[in-house]
Amino acid sequence: MHRFDLWVCCLSALLSVASDASPIVARAAEPDNPEAVIRRLVQANAEKDLDTISRLMAHDADITSYSVGGRKYVGWPEFEREMQEEFGNVEKLEIPIRELNVWNKGDIAWFSMELDYIRYVGTGEQQTRTVLPLRETGVLERRNGQWVLLNFHESFRSAQMTHPVAASPAAPAQQILISNPSASAIPDLSGEWEILEVEDNKRYRATLDKNGNGPYTQHGGRFVTTKFADRLWQGTWHQPGNDREGGFELLLSEDGMEAKGIWWYTRVGKHTGIPPREHGGTYEWKRVTPPGSARGPLQ
Repeated sequence: MHRFDLWVCCLSALLSVASDASPIVARAAEPDNPEAVIRRLVQANAEKDLDTISRLMAHDADITSYSVGGRKYVGWPEFEREMQEEFGNVEKLEIPIRELNVWNKGDIAWFSMELDYIRYVGTGEQQTRTVLPLRETGVLERRNGQWVLLNFHESFRSAQMTHPVAASPAAPAQQILISNPSASAIPDLSGEWEILEVEDNKRYRATLDKNGNGPYTQHGGRFVTTKFADRLWQGTWHQPGNDREGGFELLLSEDGMEAKGIWWYTRVGKHTGIPPREHGGTYEWKRVTPPGSARGPLQ
C-alpha cells in the first residue's frame, strides 16, 4: 500500500508538471516576429495546416486580399472555403521561399516575397506537377503580443516564368483569373495546334487566327480567346456537335510552341450553370507549324 501511494503521488506530480509546462511549450513554438509569422504561414500552407493559418491570420469581416489576376477575398470565411477546396484537390504542396523582405514600425509590419507554389495532383505515374512562380506583398499587425497577417496581394513573377510547368498542370482555382491585356500583348497564335486531352488520351487539331480564335476537329468545335497576359491564355470552347461548351486556361511556353493547362464545362445540353473549373481535365497543346508560318482561318 505504501508503494502504491508513493507511485500515485509521483504520477500526480508528473502530470502537474506536464500540465503546467504545456502552455509554455505552445507559446515558445509560436512565431514571435513578423518574418517568423510569414515563414510559418507559408509552411502551414505547404502542410495543408488550416488551423495554423487561421490562428496567424486576422478574421476581421472587412479585410480584403487579392490573389492572382484580382481574385478577391473579403473576410476569413471566403478565404477559408478556397483553402479547404484547394487542400482537398491536391496530393501535396511544396512552397519554397525564394526571397523575403520584411519591414516594421511599432505594431505594423509589411513585406515583399517571391516564392514558388508547386502543386501535385494524383499519385504514381498519373501524378502531375505544376509550378506557379509568385510574388506577394502584405501587411501584419501585432495584436495582444501576437503578429497576425492582415491582408495580402499575390501576382505572377512574369520575368521568372521561363520554365514554370514541370509536367501536366492542374492549376489551382484561386490562381486562374487574368486581367484584360492590350491587343499588343497578344502574340501571334495563328496556325495549327495539336491538342491532347490528357486524361482521355484524346487528340484533335485546332486551326487558329493570330488572336487565338478558330475551329477544331472535335464535334465541330471552336475556340475563342478572351484574355491573354504574361503567357497566360484564357478562353472558351463551343462544341455544337454534342451541344456542350466551357472554358480553358493555358500557360504558353516562352518560345510559343506549346501550351499546357486546364479545360472545364459550363454547359452540357440543357444543363447550365455548371460552376467553372469544377468539371473538366488537363490539356497539352503543341504547334504543328511555327508562329507566322501558317495563316489561321480568319486572316
